[in-house]
Amino acid sequence: MGAVAPSSARLAAVLSSVVPRAGAPVVVELGPGTGAVSAVIAQRLPAGGRHLAVELDPAMVAYLRRTRPGLEVVPGDARELGKLLAEHGVDHVDAIICGLPWALFDDTVQSEVLAEIGRAIGDTGAFTTFAYVQGMALPAAHRFRAKLRGAFEEVLVSSTVWRNVPPAFVYVCRRPLG
Repeated sequence: MGAVAPSSARLAAVLSSVVPRAGAPVVVELGPGTGAVSAVIAQRLPAGGRHLAVELDPAMVAYLRRTRPGLEVVPGDARELGKLLAEHGVDHVDAIICGLPWALFDDTVQSEVLAEIGRAIGDTGAFTTFAYVQGMALPAAHRFRAKLRGAFEEVLVSSTVWRNVPPAFVYVCRRPLG
């Protein structure tokens, strides 16, 4: 995990705001951590929906399977998202909610994951991720924001979620470029 504390209910609500409330949507969560955001996604997801959580760490996979029985936990690397989804019979994703620690990834890994996300959501899906307010002055944060703007036609930034430790904001991205 790349966080000092699980995401708050307030941050989880903003991240999950792109989850469709009707139909049979497919929602993918990348880096679910302890499942704090997973719980909010489950509340929003309609009865016919599907919620897959991609987790790299085997211990976290076991933890999530034990504590979130309704969650479809997919062991694997987000850089192989397309392959993982195909193995689980998924050809389109309506929303991707991401809790991956972007600051810990080099430029190549960031690009690979964003490309996989873009292919998965296509022109009609949405992708959310977050960043901490205190890190926004760092050059890496500026590069990541520019990378998002180069990867998606629409990149919206939420207001600050002060009731999170540390305070954070959410990027909402749609319509991948290229």
